[in-house]
Amino acid sequence: MVSSFAKEAGDMNPLHHDEDIASKSVYKQLIASGPHTTSLLMGAVATRFSEMGPMVGLEFSFRFRKAISASEQIKIELLVVNVTEHARLGGYLVDLRGRIQKEDGTTALGAKGLILLRNN
Repeated sequence: MVSSFAKEAGDMNPLHHDEDIASKSVYKQLIASGPHTTSLLMGAVATRFSEMGPMVGLEFSFRFRKAISASEQIKIELLVVNVTEHARLGGYLVDLRGRIQKEDGTTALGAKGLILLRNN
């Protein structure tokens, strides 16, 4: 799945596709691409907040801290920092923080995001 996603995203870095090259790298195995990990986190945001009504993402920034191996189980956490009503946009601006944790509990990816949760 990691290799397929990277190819579909246009990321041809062999660390995502070539087990021989990846095994000789500092990572010792295939690792997930940046587009893959950020998509998982943004997908979690969209899934969770669309349960409340129409929503759109306005901005996201990411910080890559550690590689995630292709076989690793991860945990995605989301935290609402602030919610502000925005009458002109017809909803609420939701300021978020998120992260992806590796199996050992360390943070692999940190994120900040801003979404608009529409009134209708």
